[in-house]
Amino acid sequence: MKLIHRNITKDSSGQVTLIAEDGEDMWHAYNIIQAGDSLRSSTVRKVQSESNTGSSTSSRVRTTLTITVKTLDFDSKGCVLRVKGRNIVENQFVKMGAYHTLDLEPNRKFTLAKKCWDSVVLDRIGTACDPSQNSDVAAVVMQEGIAHVCLVLASMTLVRAKIEMHIPRKRKGSSQQHDKGVERFFESVMQAILRHVNFDVVKCVLIASPGFVKDQFHEYMFDYAAKIDNRLLLDNKPKFLLVHASSGFKHSLKEVLSDPAVVARLSDTKAAEEIRVLEHFYKMLQLEPDKAYYGEKEVFQASESQAIDTLLICDGLLRTHDVAKRKRLIAVVDSVRENGGTVRVFSSMHITGEQLTQLTGIAAILRFPVPDLTDDESSDDDSS
Repeated sequence: MKLIHRNITKDSSGQVTLIAEDGEDMWHAYNIIQAGDSLRSSTVRKVQSESNTGSSTSSRVRTTLTITVKTLDFDSKGCVLRVKGRNIVENQFVKMGAYHTLDLEPNRKFTLAKKCWDSVVLDRIGTACDPSQNSDVAAVVMQEGIAHVCLVLASMTLVRAKIEMHIPRKRKGSSQQHDKGVERFFESVMQAILRHVNFDVVKCVLIASPGFVKDQFHEYMFDYAAKIDNRLLLDNKPKFLLVHASSGFKHSLKEVLSDPAVVARLSDTKAAEEIRVLEHFYKMLQLEPDKAYYGEKEVFQASESQAIDTLLICDGLLRTHDVAKRKRLIAVVDSVRENGGTVRVFSSMHITGEQLTQLTGIAAILRFPVPDLTDDESSDDDSS
């Protein structure tokens, strides 16, 4: 993300001009723009014009519009953010108050104005504009006949290719058809890696599967690369890491990223840090349940007692249209930081964010037990 201009006043109002450069930046934009904000960007509008003879023609013109945001929709596959709202600045093609949808896409400049820029949104812009945050990882989770090629970005997991192929079974006395099927499958997976993995950016490519499928694929790929002298694969061979997975489906990526060898290799990435924090929370929930809680009511109470050491919150929760609820959540985030705690904002487009969402989207690891929380839990148990 490129920050072109920033003008935020002491009362926290103001505007910023940004350019989203890739799909992950579009996800950041989706979390930065909120209903009620003012958004200015170029767009294409269909215009009807009438000639002297009374005949009408339509043409598409490019113009710049400023709208008050009503709704947002993020298309993760096309990396397009559709923002719908009413026009609030006079324009020769669009009437004041008319509805229009701005399609934001990579490399299109936009200016966003807010009445109040809160700490979470400003942190998000800081993260998006810091190149050191974009430490990307690629992963291939596979089993015989199915594979998912994914990009594990700092804030989201994108499935870039899904390969499904029927592989004939081995027959008694002959495995020729089976071997040909496996070879075709491996060829398709390799081509997907070459098409979707940018080795200039990616630090590590994880190949994960049950059994020996990963080993067989790895051997096939580098035998093929040596045969045709594919320097891209051969030069980046040290980036490949073979890991066990229970299946070739996307959900297996969570266990892959939890593997100690993977965690050590990716120790400086945001994705690995989120895995560590979530694993620590689950461990606390088992071993010291009076110091690990999830749910808004419990976390808000713990925050009032200044007991939170680590706050885990999903960005989906922060996108709420309920202004009062968002203010309460931001107040908890600010309070935890002011009291020396750590705040981890999880992406709902990431495996870890999906898990946290299943736990209400908010959780906390406490410095010390909060008696009121334990008492409330006990009284609830008694009443049931």
